[in-house]
Amino acid sequence: MFIPKVFRSIIKAWTKTPGWMRWVGGLCLSAIYSFLFYYFFVAPTGFRWRAIYGDPDYPAGYTIHGIDVSRYQGTINWNRLRNAMIDRSPIRFIIIKSTEGDSHLDMKFRENFYNAKESGFIRGVYHFWSNNSSARRQAYFFLAMVQLRPGDLPPVLDVEHKPKNISTEEFQQNILTWLHIVEDRYHVKPIIYTYYKFKDQYLSDSRFDDYPYWIAHYYVDQMEYQGAWKFWQHTDAGKLPGIKGYVDLDIYNGSFYDLQQLLIPEEVIPAQEVGSTSHDSTGVDSLSDRVRQPSVE
Repeated sequence: MFIPKVFRSIIKAWTKTPGWMRWVGGLCLSAIYSFLFYYFFVAPTGFRWRAIYGDPDYPAGYTIHGIDVSRYQGTINWNRLRNAMIDRSPIRFIIIKSTEGDSHLDMKFRENFYNAKESGFIRGVYHFWSNNSSARRQAYFFLAMVQLRPGDLPPVLDVEHKPKNISTEEFQQNILTWLHIVEDRYHVKPIIYTYYKFKDQYLSDSRFDDYPYWIAHYYVDQMEYQGAWKFWQHTDAGKLPGIKGYVDLDIYNGSFYDLQQLLIPEEVIPAQEVGSTSHDSTGVDSLSDRVRQPSVE
């Protein structure tokens, strides 16, 4: 009863207001509505509008380009991709998703892993960190499913989420456990992938300073992360021949010679292991913490 009476009063006062005041009031209300709509709905995802309505910008001053792929790119036409160009430069490296957690193997991993090498690209592999399984199980599962070769990039740990129920110090120790196990296998420092704010918030500890970083930071002209980094994932909306839909685009922070120096050298992998096909085994956990049969999606 009260609300309709107030509403009628507002309408009555509005009709008695001079026309020019109604115009000014209407424009003010429109401006306020537009600001609130932009602030709450457009700004948080505004960078994606650039991807939908135009090609992504390429950071200036970098010439070594690459991509990262997973099952989300579907079946890749490698004959077309090997001749693709990014900002008038050839694709130099491809980083492939392999595993997630302690039981999930990316359904396109083996296909992409083989074809990337056969197509002449420098090849890398990343493990997606899960907060639902232990660091040791994840590390041994990754080592069981992936056999990197000399000339490949060091293994990559993709870490983007911290569980709420543990401290930052405990979380950091878990990450270091994975890194140390994998480093003991390949005798090279694994690469850490994360976004720059996560790095500053959770991995800003001197124990991580010696690891190469691959930083995700989209649709900006310059990297805002102030520390040392090797790779920059600068967009998730790249378009390339041979790949349907969008693909992440990356750059290397250095020369092609520098990139080659980062690769796994010949001497760190014994000859019998390079030619071995035992990497599909799930019995590699020396602590008898058996890895489950991988799920493939």
